[in-house]
Amino acid sequence: MDTRMHDAIALREAGQAEEARALLLDLLAANSKDAGADTDAELLYQLAWTHDVLGLEREAVPYYEQSLAIGLPAEQRAGALLGLGSTYRTLGEYGRARTALLQGADEFPERAEFKAFLAMALYNLGEHSEATEMLLRLLADTSESPGIREYRKAISFYADKLDKIWP
Repeated sequence: MDTRMHDAIALREAGQAEEARALLLDLLAANSKDAGADTDAELLYQLAWTHDVLGLEREAVPYYEQSLAIGLPAEQRAGALLGLGSTYRTLGEYGRARTALLQGADEFPERAEFKAFLAMALYNLGEHSEATEMLLRLLADTSESPGIREYRKAISFYADKLDKIWP
């Protein structure tokens, strides 16, 4: 990774996202001028993330999409799918959010954050039962709260039976 990209990431993490964005855009411009160079997926991912941090969600989307199309290592791919899905959701593109987040959940089943964000998208799509079931299962599976742990089986059992009335 280019040292300037490391610098940009450090700037973003230090709360200087606008400076990070300028540096990353300069790197992208330099990369574009180099006729033999392929566009760097990591650079596009960092640009997307930085635009999101700045509240520039619409501008972030094409960077996420391009980075995913080119190909990212697993850790960055997970971040890009989550970022893209979350960004689509905030833009009101709930179906696209569901698609990206489902893809992330399928590719990275060990990463619970996909289910949390997917539940939000399902809620926005009016799929309240599915969203609540997903959140209850996530809570039961991941909580370290003593009370939740004690009732984990019951929470999991009832997660998909919220509308059932017991005789």
